Amino acid sequence: MKTPMQKMMRRIHGLLFKLPLMITCDEFEGFILAYLEDDLPPRQKFVFETHLKVCRECRDYLAAYRTSLELARASYRDDPAAPDDMPEDLVKAIVAARKADG
Repeated sequence: MKTPMQKMMRRIHGLLFKLPLMITCDEFEGFILAYLEDDLPPRQKFVFETHLKVCRECRDYLAAYRTSLELARASYRDDPAAPDDMPEDLVKAIVAARKADG
């Protein structure tokens, strides 16, 4: 059961997202990659960062997303390139195995 303070904070949180220049958490998610790659136009970046200031859940989500990207990039860097003389059927088998695992 929620306390009166939790109910009030939830109501305020809901009202904040109805203000001009605010986006919902679902809309926020659609801008994450562009934000991290610094590809958002200034107005969208402002709106995105404003949402970050008021939404703890999205700050946590962005931090987890950023960590996931860093891990993926590190994994890619550590993945050695296949030799030029590797048999094509072996390459296909490795690709298929990776798809099955992921």
